[in-house]
Amino acid sequence: MKKKTLVLGASVKPERYSFKAINRLRDAGLEVVAVGNRKGSVRDVEILTNTKGIEGIHTVTLYLNPLNQEPYKTFIYELAPQRVIFNPGTENPGFETELEEKGIETIEACTLVMLSTGQF
Repeated sequence: MKKKTLVLGASVKPERYSFKAINRLRDAGLEVVAVGNRKGSVRDVEILTNTKGIEGIHTVTLYLNPLNQEPYKTFIYELAPQRVIFNPGTENPGFETELEEKGIETIEACTLVMLSTGQF
């Protein structure tokens, strides 16, 4: 099964981990949806600035600090992904507990490492 993945906190800046993650996810043949503060694109993935119409997501990988996650909480609950990956610097124990209570798996890990070790 293909794990359609939402990169939340996407950036067009090559030094950003979200940029690297989009590239690695595409290298792995995964469908990627990206949401960020500014429009742009990474390879063939358009960065959206809103969440309208996003559905069918298996995995959300976060590149937003806990404060910047707040506006997306309801969206993520309604999206009901299989899992949410909290990349380094995005850890948010309260939000993680809320997601787990809704039956959504949470993982504190690095998406790039998960992809390189076959754990994604």
